[in-house]
Amino acid sequence: MLGKLISGKSDLCDVCYHAKQTCLPFPNSENKALHCFDLIHYDIWGAYHVEAFYGSRYFLSIIDDASRGVWVYLMKEKSEASGLVMDFCMMTKTQFNASVKTIRSDNGSEFTFGPMKRFYGE
Repeated sequence: MLGKLISGKSDLCDVCYHAKQTCLPFPNSENKALHCFDLIHYDIWGAYHVEAFYGSRYFLSIIDDASRGVWVYLMKEKSEASGLVMDFCMMTKTQFNASVKTIRSDNGSEFTFGPMKRFYGE
């Protein structure tokens, strides 16, 4: 039996809404970066049910807080994320002459283990 419809969302019932909700939403932040690459946000999503041409099923998205520029990287495995983040930070230095100052993520294990801890420390 479907639950009652949520007001303003005619295509989504309250049961469906709560079933897909895995955690509480983050509060709105008043901290906004003033310059490009002062703050970047990144996250992995997948595994997607359709495999890309070269076998990629995961996606790493990186968003610059100031410009709202978005970079998306396709990955076969989640473990590729740490190398891509390090490469992205190097790319900002060579292509934009800017260093990434702050990184924000969901603290997934792929962003907090050995190589990334050393990278953050450097």
